[in-house]
Amino acid sequence: MPITFSLLQPLVAHLPITAALPALCDALQQGHEAVLEAPPGAGKTTVVPLTLLTQAWLGGQKILLLEPRRLAAKAAAERMAALLGEAVGETVGYRMRLETRVSARTRIEVVTEGILTRLLQNDPALEGVGLVIFDEFHERSLEADLALALTLYARDLFRDTQPLKVLAMSATLDGDAVARLLGQAPVIQSAGRQFEVLVRYHPPGTRHLPLEQQLTPVIMQALEENTASLLVFLPGQGEIRRLAATLATALAHHPALARATILAPLYGDLDLAHQQQAIAPAPAGQRKIVLATSIAETSLTIEGIQVVIDSGLSRLPVFDPNTALTRLHTVRVSQAASEQRRGRAGRLTQGVCYRCWAEHEQLQLPRYSPPEILQADLAALALQLKLWGVTPEELRWLSPPPASNWAVACALLQQLGALDEQQRLTPHGTQMARFPVHPRLAHMLICGQQQGLADLACDLAALLGERDLLAQEDTDLRHRLACLAGELRVPPQSRGQLQRIRQQRQRYRALLADIPAPAKASIPIAADYAAGLLLAFAYPDRIARQRQAEGTSYLLANGRAGSLRQGDSLCRHPWLVVADLGSRQGQREEQIYLAAPLDEQGFWGPLRERVSVTEVIAWDDTRQQLQAETQHRIGKLLWRCEPLDNLSPDQKRTALLGAIRRQGLEVLPWNEDSRQLQARIECLRTLALPALPALPDSSDAGLLATLEDWLGPFIDTQTQLRQLQSLDLRQLLLQRLDWTQRSALEQWVPACFEAPTGSKVAIDYRHTPPVLAIKLQELFGLTQTPAVAQGRLPLLLHLLSPARRPVQVTANLGQFWQSSYHEVKKELKGRYPRHPWPDDPLGAPPAKGTKKQELRNQER
Repeated sequence: MPITFSLLQPLVAHLPITAALPALCDALQQGHEAVLEAPPGAGKTTVVPLTLLTQAWLGGQKILLLEPRRLAAKAAAERMAALLGEAVGETVGYRMRLETRVSARTRIEVVTEGILTRLLQNDPALEGVGLVIFDEFHERSLEADLALALTLYARDLFRDTQPLKVLAMSATLDGDAVARLLGQAPVIQSAGRQFEVLVRYHPPGTRHLPLEQQLTPVIMQALEENTASLLVFLPGQGEIRRLAATLATALAHHPALARATILAPLYGDLDLAHQQQAIAPAPAGQRKIVLATSIAETSLTIEGIQVVIDSGLSRLPVFDPNTALTRLHTVRVSQAASEQRRGRAGRLTQGVCYRCWAEHEQLQLPRYSPPEILQADLAALALQLKLWGVTPEELRWLSPPPASNWAVACALLQQLGALDEQQRLTPHGTQMARFPVHPRLAHMLICGQQQGLADLACDLAALLGERDLLAQEDTDLRHRLACLAGELRVPPQSRGQLQRIRQQRQRYRALLADIPAPAKASIPIAADYAAGLLLAFAYPDRIARQRQAEGTSYLLANGRAGSLRQGDSLCRHPWLVVADLGSRQGQREEQIYLAAPLDEQGFWGPLRERVSVTEVIAWDDTRQQLQAETQHRIGKLLWRCEPLDNLSPDQKRTALLGAIRRQGLEVLPWNEDSRQLQARIECLRTLALPALPALPDSSDAGLLATLEDWLGPFIDTQTQLRQLQSLDLRQLLLQRLDWTQRSALEQWVPACFEAPTGSKVAIDYRHTPPVLAIKLQELFGLTQTPAVAQGRLPLLLHLLSPARRPVQVTANLGQFWQSSYHEVKKELKGRYPRHPWPDDPLGAPPAKGTKKQELRNQER
């Protein structure tokens, strides 16, 4: 019997969403886009697809309903099928990783995010599909943003005659922004049916306690004050396990309460069977405490929940383009998310929400959670867009991908061989795009097939696609392989995960069947090192070399540093490949969480493309001598080096000049004469008078810029800096000047000043203005301040006592005789009585020595 709205109406009439259905149906009848805002519990996830399936404009085509999580997708499909009185896989089916239930009769397909991207990749036109619904779009996952962008792009290209309709639905959504993206689509709002939820704020007495200790008193209080089941929101799986253990201990002190209470974890990596147990009603006479991550914020109806306890925390992946690492950051939830969580207590009846923060902090929370696309690893997205042949600029985004993250993603794809130097997709990249895994793992799968290690590659890809089986109990990835082979036991909570991994590896093996396996690797790899070899294909930037034998610290090919825990068995391996690492507060190095040993023999064979060979002819600043060797590097890691012999004079000269440029001119054998000549040339050059010839730039910067010209011809055999000490820099500077320039130098900026006594006193040109340090007695009778540059540049006089100690600095000699001289005379005459101290210095003859010496000179 065909589905009609009249048949559906009695089944859903009690749901609040029904009031908004006429407007929604009309919007999609009149146009091809719409935005639906409906609070939790309104019934939009199940009622809207079933209602729209009855519309004439659909024309017998399918509806795709995108759900962000597997559990929500399966629950939605089962609920819709139940409303129709059918089994899943008939009118309503679902597609998700490792599980598909659809048939030729299926008209509504509930799909998870990655599945929709694959469907678009295989059939961009989405033939036979009339409507795509993006449910819970407020979560703004990377896959949802990508799927929407590709859907809009493909629709514009392929669906002119029968346009594909698009509907975005959410409980807490910036509807106006999405409407603008969809071409000013109409926004339909449903008031929903939200029972009253009493909010109680319970800020922790101290935030220094572990989270489980902060929450346990609140949960015990809620158990006493309420009789219904509880939903506790936590940031992650680790907190769920620790809180479960703490609660079990607390409940043990209340036997009756413990017997009536079930602890039920709920998180994304939990197998579907246990997830479904968490959302099912509690047995009669019992109630549940559901310990959940943000997976429980939307879509799911958890039976019996009337109490929500919100830790106020969430865990988000954040990609750092500087390190190419994704780290999980624990952050405060947004206002929108806190409202979503609160609403879970009022979906079925009146409820209560305990918020573990102060009331005034609520308005300090960010309004929305940041979109994943702004802080995610974009390698998978970049590979998909390259396969489509489009750039991010050609698509419509609610939030465009950041340029820095995009550049890092493309650089990684090029390193993996998916892109060529012109950033075009290679045949290898096209093969990689077929695999529903991160491009790193896709590359590893293909390389594993080519190395005759396909089964091991599939095992590794399946393991790395899930959370750690052993919860980081140790670091050696080979122990996880042993669990997969049944040689080691896994913790009870990981058994469902192990089953998913085994299913996934079979899927990868089927995908690899179409890729031929060529001859064996050129150099055999021992079984203990095979996993490390495959990891090196996936993570070439995380190949790591031990800093010290048996030590815990490693350097990675990307230039980062990582460390193992003290006593880790992997410390006996000089080479590792790191699959997972991250930093903790207060640590200088990354902590290595998951790795496998690597045999360096692989660099001669399967990994030889990772080895760069360069001739290094440079100056070793530590040893202060020429370094000439052939270096073999893996990224930034030095693997091995060989000495380079028979260097040419040009090679030696280039290396030495580079060292001088890096260390500065001070490494050369300067003395006072050479530095004064340099200063004189610069003094004359900066005068810039028309009558003067142009002079070469002899400043330190100018000399460094022209090392090859004035210094290069004289250093073609030196291999150590100390061999430069024989250079005569003064002569080298003079050789830069022709006869005209030298003559101007002597005429305009002479090295010495001839005093009235006949003494030749050196002028210090390293100051501005130049300094003349001279005994004041030698200037008796001189009224004008001495100057150079034909009187244009007065000297700064440092007037000295008979003991050649400074007594006065002046730029005006005449003024000194008239004023300061008499004070100086009073102070020094008694100290130096044998020297002349005339009352009239301008009328006295200049004197070099004592009065007796001057008298004898006059008698001669």
